[in-house]
Amino acid sequence: MENSTEYKAHAAAITDLFTATFTTSEGVEEGALIGELTCRLMAETPLQDLRVFTAWNGGELDSAIIFSRLIFESDNRTVFVLGPVAVATNRQGQNIGQRLITHGLEALRTEGVDLVVTYGDPNFYKRIGFSAITEEDVPAPFPLQYPEGWLGQSLDDMPLTPLNGPSRCVPAFNDPVFW
Repeated sequence: MENSTEYKAHAAAITDLFTATFTTSEGVEEGALIGELTCRLMAETPLQDLRVFTAWNGGELDSAIIFSRLIFESDNRTVFVLGPVAVATNRQGQNIGQRLITHGLEALRTEGVDLVVTYGDPNFYKRIGFSAITEEDVPAPFPLQYPEGWLGQSLDDMPLTPLNGPSRCVPAFNDPVFW
């Protein structure tokens, strides 16, 4: 397994992975939505606000994860959102996604990122160190449809204290459909 942060040369393959993975698990409409989100994140987000990690095996893309900046108007802590996350359908259940997320979190920790949040399946993300958070502690950019899926992980070894909002996500995520 080889991890990479080079995404520009592989943007089409990464988009295809997200589209195919979400189409298989959630349906054609969701696959198209997440594929378009992925494409926009990579094409439109400034480099300082985006981190893309991929895992390759024998030249085949196995997994990809994306972190994008979440800015809090009245708080100077550095926060990123993890999502979306995709593992090739034929490679799921092998801990590839968990290993890539752990790798990405460690890279962000090394950069000095204070906190990573995600919005997803609590059962999956709790296995890699995320805990439930509230919108009062970490205001989301839009009201959450499933608040139980709002999770966070401190990367600076400090207890999570409330962030002063409101928050603002990168433009590609600036749509309530994702929240």
